[in-house]
Amino acid sequence: MITKIIIDRKGNLSNYKKGDFHSMFGVIREKEIKPGIVKSDIGKEFLVFDANFSDNIHGIKRGPAIAHIKDIGLIITETGIGVKSKVVDVGSGSGKIAAHLARIGCDVTTYEINPEFYKIAKENLENLKLKVEIKNQDIYEGIEEKDLDIITLDLLEPWKVIDHAQKSLKSGAFLVAYLPTITQVMEFVKNLENKFYLWKVSELLEREWHIEGLKVRPKNQMLGHTAFLVFARKI
Repeated sequence: MITKIIIDRKGNLSNYKKGDFHSMFGVIREKEIKPGIVKSDIGKEFLVFDANFSDNIHGIKRGPAIAHIKDIGLIITETGIGVKSKVVDVGSGSGKIAAHLARIGCDVTTYEINPEFYKIAKENLENLKLKVEIKNQDIYEGIEEKDLDIITLDLLEPWKVIDHAQKSLKSGAFLVAYLPTITQVMEFVKNLENKFYLWKVSELLEREWHIEGLKVRPKNQMLGHTAFLVFARKI
């Protein structure tokens, strides 16, 4: 687990776990690494913060492509889920979506068919100390959980889950597909038929700004397309 965030005089950020900290600006002994302004053995100043959940989830072990926090944030706010919401997350990957949903108090079960990804997600969720049930099962064969508030789908052919989802979701509950290509979106929407109402299809773009005195401008690079989010509600 990351315990501290250390930032040097040039703004370089380091995730610190334990032991002495070594950098081009000197060494900070473990016993001296505390929140605030800390000096190295050659007198250079560093900023030190306590790490939190967001810091640790950025450092999780990765397997397949990973969902971005801007998209996960929209899933949470658009669907209104929260403490004690019953969730099935499909396509665990590295466990990032499941982790964020568990973090806000949801009762989360996540499915991952790939044994390698299952092990990665299981290890990540355990390291984050989150209570999530993870299953190494094929979701195309059915969903065991019932009376669900939301099902999230991050897999190649999500339309194959629609019939199973209809049986497991509450009336008005959300089915959310996280899809990288518009052709997948088209196929998914086509298969919703009369089982689900298409709530919205969204794509989020994120642009950071550089703020330094009077030098205020957008950063040269922006975070563009990561995925389309398809929100559908059970009829």
